[in-house]
Amino acid sequence: MRFSVSGDRVKVTPSLREYIDRRLYFALGRFGAAIDHVNVRVGDVNGPRAGGVDKHCQIVVKLRTSGSNSIAVDDHDQNLRAAVARASSRAGRTVARAVERKRHKRAYQRRRMLAEDGSRTMHVDGQEDLG
Repeated sequence: MRFSVSGDRVKVTPSLREYIDRRLYFALGRFGAAIDHVNVRVGDVNGPRAGGVDKHCQIVVKLRTSGSNSIAVDDHDQNLRAAVARASSRAGRTVARAVERKRHKRAYQRRRMLAEDGSRTMHVDGQEDLG
């Protein structure tokens, strides 16, 4: 699982980078085999002088599937670390749902194929019974 972190009007310090890495590994680590790449963008929407809920964290998770499945999560907060914590937690829950959905879909398709194969039987004389 690869991470990339970028900042918009925010300097990504080594301590912030370490915090983001820890939160992402905690939230997404168990899905490492299902994840191709994680892109994190943090920013200060209003700039350094304005206050309020203006710290932003966007996490985009690219899954390793046959299609081009991506999961995007955004969060805003007054504190940048709180925004990162909530966004990473939401990303973990969203990836868990996507992985579980894919697992159930594969199991359903496998059961369906087995049921179709089981409905066809061959007689000893070589004729097929579709019943």
